[in-house]
Amino acid sequence: MTTETPTPNQSKPRIIDADVHNAIAKAQDILPYLPKVWHEQWLAVGPGYSGGWYSPIGVMRKDAKQPNGGMPGSDPHFMLKHHFEKWGIDYGILTGSGVLGVSLNPDPDYGNAVMSAYNDWLVDHWLSVSPVFKGSILINHADPLASAKEIDRMAKNKNMVQIIMCSGSRMLYGQRFFHPIYEAAERNGLPVAVHPGTEGRGIAGAPTPSGYPTKYIEWHNILPTNYMAHVNSLVCEGVFEKFPGLKFVAIEGGIAWAPHLMWRMDKNYKALRDQVPWLKRLPSEYIRQHVYFTTQPIEEPDRPDQMNQILDMVGADNNIMFSSDYPHWDFDNPKVVLQPIRKELRQKILCDNAMNLYRLFERPQSAVLPTSILGEA
Repeated sequence: MTTETPTPNQSKPRIIDADVHNAIAKAQDILPYLPKVWHEQWLAVGPGYSGGWYSPIGVMRKDAKQPNGGMPGSDPHFMLKHHFEKWGIDYGILTGSGVLGVSLNPDPDYGNAVMSAYNDWLVDHWLSVSPVFKGSILINHADPLASAKEIDRMAKNKNMVQIIMCSGSRMLYGQRFFHPIYEAAERNGLPVAVHPGTEGRGIAGAPTPSGYPTKYIEWHNILPTNYMAHVNSLVCEGVFEKFPGLKFVAIEGGIAWAPHLMWRMDKNYKALRDQVPWLKRLPSEYIRQHVYFTTQPIEEPDRPDQMNQILDMVGADNNIMFSSDYPHWDFDNPKVVLQPIRKELRQKILCDNAMNLYRLFERPQSAVLPTSILGEA
């Protein structure tokens, strides 16, 4: 991926939110973009991946319900007031809601149709509303060749700033089956993001090596293990050597697991490097250069200073981005969640790292000028 350097006279953003969930208000809204042969199926089952665990507190914030009673996250104008203007957020990377698991539908043709329909709907109903909204190109990872064509098609829209797919999968993401996706991503200068929530659903298989958790809390607690498996696969399979410009964004997967994985990979590499002769550096170096993490849900140790220690262990000051997860129940307030983190890193997390990754160097003209939330060190 290419990088750009902002000129000194540009007014750079203050906050960039790397995980904002926009939702489809009504299933019928997608029909104008979807071939008629799929209308009945879409209205009956939507993306069509089953399963999931019951959450006693729901998934959405109760105060994010639209004034008209609609689903939280489904009204771009309400979201601008309720989230962006309230917290002084200059850009939000839209990550979708309830549609990412289309890759786990048994029918890849249906998945491809929904993928393209959603992307066209996103452009018309969200990206055209305000420049603060930036889109993620939804792909159907069950069909990498079709996904690569979709990336080439949608990357022409410069308001699309990344590619997104669900983290639930039948295969680990370093395997060659997925390489057409990464080739297209590198060709178009876009990062590839994954988002949790589909583990154990559709055709993905069990979310743990020992089967299915019983309760939502168990499932929610162990989601980062899937991220560890994917990052391990991407590095060991040589994806970042084959595609040196590729950036991978692990959304909503936590951060504290990264030091453990880096240390373990580096230790084993010293004895087992003959199995991965394509690697030219320690595995941890690939992670620091190519993998980005988002803050929500950031770990909260009993001693706040331990969070800074964890971030130092990751050694990825340039690879951690703020995310709110709006409008989900575990939303993070940007004024509160980063306070334990040292001030100079807080600025990078709130804005600079996402600004450089997504090349959003100028604050949008329509943005509300926020007051500083950086606080004191």
